[in-house]
Amino acid sequence: MHANNRKISSYLFPVFIVLMYLVGNTSKVMGQDHHAAAADTSVAAEAVHESEVGAEAHAETHGEAKEEGKIDAGKIIMEHIGDAHDWHIATIGHSHISIPLPVIIKDAAGFKFFLSSRFEHGHATYEGYKLEEGKIAAVNPDGTINHEASFFDLSITKNVASMLISVIFLCWIMLSVAGHYTRNKGKAPKGLANLIETLIIFLRDEVAKPSIGPKYAKFLPYLLTIFFFIFINNLFGLIPFFPGGANVTGNIAVTLVLAIFTFVITSFNGNKSYWGHIFMPPGVPKALWILLVPIEIIGMLNKPIVLMIRLFANITAGHIIILGFFSLIFIFGAMNQSLGLGVSVLSVAFTVFMNFLELLVAFLQAYVFTLLSALYFGSAVEEHHHEEHH
Repeated sequence: MHANNRKISSYLFPVFIVLMYLVGNTSKVMGQDHHAAAADTSVAAEAVHESEVGAEAHAETHGEAKEEGKIDAGKIIMEHIGDAHDWHIATIGHSHISIPLPVIIKDAAGFKFFLSSRFEHGHATYEGYKLEEGKIAAVNPDGTINHEASFFDLSITKNVASMLISVIFLCWIMLSVAGHYTRNKGKAPKGLANLIETLIIFLRDEVAKPSIGPKYAKFLPYLLTIFFFIFINNLFGLIPFFPGGANVTGNIAVTLVLAIFTFVITSFNGNKSYWGHIFMPPGVPKALWILLVPIEIIGMLNKPIVLMIRLFANITAGHIIILGFFSLIFIFGAMNQSLGLGVSVLSVAFTVFMNFLELLVAFLQAYVFTLLSALYFGSAVEEHHHEEHH
């Protein structure tokens, strides 16, 4: 069993590296909308948020959602769950402590490389660009936004940086576990190696084998990779300070790319029986194919959409609830200091409770995404001998 686990771990590394590279770069090229990705959870909430902050200056930066004693909870929440070109650490008075991230822009003049600190949190223009509502925008010589400019934003944003950190962290874990097996051949694993082996065996015996069947082995590296990637990034998102706090799996561009991976693998591994059930439904009069075939195609295309929305909505909702409870302290505190102190007890209690609940959700959402992917793979490779006999 240990030898099989070592073999599985060796397959994990190349699959994992390729997957993380594609997620990080594809989501950027697809036009990852830094704040809109999180706002898509509710159109109504977005409308309320825009009406609240519409009168504020665009030059406001992280932490400047307080004006004349009022707390703009919507702005605070959207800033924390959205993407950004710097990693905000803390706000002390009017000073913002953050880690600048690399800005990479490809335009007609070539590539431009510099740190996001050049933008001075949206107050400055550099190399003909500036930060406008968290996104990079081209500007004219007079300082106005140039909407006609064509360029590609390939920057390392907060979410991309968080994914790179999770890659390093997961590679360290897997290499440590592999080293443990190499040094302790024939011995029972201990500590971290025991935990990782338990998760791998659980996913193999309780997810891959029952869902896919005899052909499970070829899909196991991807299933393990996707599980650990989602699980670790879910956990990192619950850490309120660097290197945590990024809402990676709550970004719909990331979940879309992950869902596309599952869809592509399912489609390329679909056998004759799988495609036959979609385009030539067995046991159905041919006159009804004109109705059933479009329904089957829509059902096939709905699978990645379900994966994308389920993960995105659940993770983002958890972050919004936690931040909402925390914001109540400042909202009531702005009304009355004593009221804020009283509410803080309940808010902190509910926040702690939700954090522990989100630990369970972090595992469940990674498990559900992996399980659904395995079920889709199983439906693609399943043979229907009973129907052929009939």
